[in-house]
Amino acid sequence: MTFQVPLDKGIDLRKSFLHAAKRVVVKVGSAVLTTGTGLNFNVLENLAKELTFLHETGREVILVSSGAVASGRKKLGLGSRVLRMREKQAAAAVGQSSLMRCYEDLFERFSQKVAQVLLTHDDLSHRDRYLNVRNTMSTLFEWGILPIVNENDTVSVKELRFGDNDTLGAMVTNLIDADVFICLTDVDGLYTGNPCTNPEALRVHTIAEVTDEVENMAGNICGSSLGTGGMQSKIRAAKMVAARGGCSFIGPGREPEVLQSLFAGEAVGTFFLPKTHKLASRKHWIAYTLRPKGFLVLDEGACRALREKGKSLLPSGIREVRGHFGVGDPIHCLDGEGRAFAAGLVNYDSGDIEKIHGRHTSEIEDILGYKDSDEVVHRDNLVML
Repeated sequence: MTFQVPLDKGIDLRKSFLHAAKRVVVKVGSAVLTTGTGLNFNVLENLAKELTFLHETGREVILVSSGAVASGRKKLGLGSRVLRMREKQAAAAVGQSSLMRCYEDLFERFSQKVAQVLLTHDDLSHRDRYLNVRNTMSTLFEWGILPIVNENDTVSVKELRFGDNDTLGAMVTNLIDADVFICLTDVDGLYTGNPCTNPEALRVHTIAEVTDEVENMAGNICGSSLGTGGMQSKIRAAKMVAARGGCSFIGPGREPEVLQSLFAGEAVGTFFLPKTHKLASRKHWIAYTLRPKGFLVLDEGACRALREKGKSLLPSGIREVRGHFGVGDPIHCLDGEGRAFAAGLVNYDSGDIEKIHGRHTSEIEDILGYKDSDEVVHRDNLVML
């Protein structure tokens, strides 16, 4: 398995990266934070203790926390029935204050001040708001405050949602240029097979690169409420962080002092190494934060020019336009088999690209009556996925 780093070398790499880490994002999901009746206060107390420990080592720490809906469900006596969207939003409104009060009380025991930051995907998909959030985080760090981030479930609708808090955690990690993204869950790592059915299944301690083989290992879990989709989102989050040059960790959130064990260099959980060549901040934002508003299907020559030669996208290489989008909107480029391989920001809207696709740049002005650019997507606004 080429993606797996030998244990001894992996431990040395962990120690090296973690020792140098100055900013850390810790994400904890509902599977860890809650029980069948509400919040798990023992886990929350241990979490406050561990994050304070990290903060006292001189690191800047952010907590990405689930639990608002579960807390509200308990407070309102809603039981275990499936909630409609508006009921989830209302439960989150009730539960968020309880969750934060709990965190404030627990962190106060360790003399650590905390702040609440509620986000929607829309806050990070607009560059100016993205930078404003970043500036707020930096100020909180300067004041010695530990930010606690959650999705703003009360106002989030499908179009504004991150999809899951793993994605939110990875985006926050890249937003603040954190060195490590730690995902605490109810499994002790990623396995080569399902340990419940395969006695030869082994935990993978260190992963060099998130390949297709690694993503296919998402189903190798047992005794967890995660399911395959939950682990897939964690692996995708690790891939997002690696592309920006950060490390990730998936490990047992209910294990006492797991973070101290991790930073002491012990072989707990599964550790993901960063990519050697990291994406610039703006290109990472285009590739991993923005959602495409349309798609451009390219011919073989254009695919090759983008992939192998780092060229801009010209109208002549576009075979088909899908969706409705405006100037500056994010799109994905598809190859002949319909696979998205590049993301970018367009210089023309979908209606104009419909008129000029398959034509040479010299024809743009005659067709449209104007020409703002030779390129449909300039290479400075284009990134390979």
